[in-house]
Amino acid sequence: MRANIFFGSQESESKAYKQRRSPYSGDEVSESSICSAEDAKKALTIAKEAAKVAKKTTLAQRCNWMLDVANKLEAIKEEMAKTITDEVAKPIHFSRIEVDRCVETLRLSAETMRTMHGETINTDAMSSGKKTIAYFNRVPAGVVVAITPFNFPLNLAAHKLAPALVAGNAVVLKPTPEAPLTAFKFTKLFIQSEFAIKDALSVVYGDAEVGAALVGSDIPRVISFTGSVPVGEIITKSAGIKKISLELGGNAATYIDASADLDLAAERCAYGAFVNSGQVCISLQRIYVDAKVYDEFASKMAKETSKLKVGSPYEDDTFLGPLIDDDSAKRAYAWVDSAIKEGAKPLLEVKCEGRIFHPCVMADVRDDMAIVCEEVFAPIVSLIRVESFDDALPRMNSSPFGLQFSVFTNSLDLIKRAIDELEAGGVVINDIPTLRFDIQPYGGVKFSGVGREGPRFAIEEMTEIKSVIIC
Repeated sequence: MRANIFFGSQESESKAYKQRRSPYSGDEVSESSICSAEDAKKALTIAKEAAKVAKKTTLAQRCNWMLDVANKLEAIKEEMAKTITDEVAKPIHFSRIEVDRCVETLRLSAETMRTMHGETINTDAMSSGKKTIAYFNRVPAGVVVAITPFNFPLNLAAHKLAPALVAGNAVVLKPTPEAPLTAFKFTKLFIQSEFAIKDALSVVYGDAEVGAALVGSDIPRVISFTGSVPVGEIITKSAGIKKISLELGGNAATYIDASADLDLAAERCAYGAFVNSGQVCISLQRIYVDAKVYDEFASKMAKETSKLKVGSPYEDDTFLGPLIDDDSAKRAYAWVDSAIKEGAKPLLEVKCEGRIFHPCVMADVRDDMAIVCEEVFAPIVSLIRVESFDDALPRMNSSPFGLQFSVFTNSLDLIKRAIDELEAGGVVINDIPTLRFDIQPYGGVKFSGVGREGPRFAIEEMTEIKSVIIC
């Protein structure tokens, strides 16, 4: 099936199309329009005019729009889940979960916007002031450019589209090249809705050329990007004076205290390290374990990992499918091979079958090994022996990333310290750093990015404050 361009509400065929093949089977699963910089500029021009209309529409219409899309998506859940699995080989069980989360994100965005408001200000509170009617409210920023990744091609698109549109903006979406049909089907639900704002949403496809045209234009007022640090740096340098929201990944770590429930910790860490084949920005990569329980935890971690089913993403009980492409599998193997040569020990057989890289638990890892210094984005987790939380803390914070960290402990004092001293956008207690709720503020510090997602917080990113004084 073809993923065509949407120039506003108008679906347009392209002169040429690019095939997308399944990472699992190699079969063609979709094809997308090959777009140019001129296509991106055309979409932006349409969005600029649509933004003038969008900001004047009633909040009721915009909220009903999101709710209508949510209902329509819920009705085609299985079709959409299969499309995600076809294009990015996410195990079907997790594709269904992603659709469910997307429905919630849409509904939550509508509910959030209904209750967002400004604030009155007492301008006579200071001796230099005087009595007035003063307040501020939030107004749409204008045109939002949304650029999304492959690992959650549906829900991460929703985290940009729904807050932007419900706030009264127009949007140009450039979805990941790995899942064009997922994006096309999703945006078509918006455009065909009875509550749709004409031309408020456009979709173009492509890589650097199209992205550069979108980001460098003077038309958009907000750039919302989820992806790699190198691309995030390019966007920051080329965007000019705009609002920029960047979610750039992480190197998530957890600490296992001697007081922790080791069975719970091992079960959850196996999930957090290997869900979606480790292709998650908050995938658990580093586990710092108190030396007193290191051997026991390592044994439990290996046992829990060995239970995970690896194979076809179309089987309901498969936990890990293939990585997104050949380069990712080769890179994962290189990470592990390098660590072994440096003295690390795999607790399970290192196994790579084409793009299917089996979950790998590495023991006796040191902080100077590349496998823990950089984001691996693969089903690999490293166990690092430490003497205490005082030993683990500076090591966890030494990463240039700071998205989410966690600790497993039954010590209240340690919990307080972790919350205060871990340098991350989010801290999780007694669960994995991979835990995310769509209602929460989500984003990181340092190289993990700027800005926050989650409907309420994304709406704040995609609106401007207007201050009013009536004398």
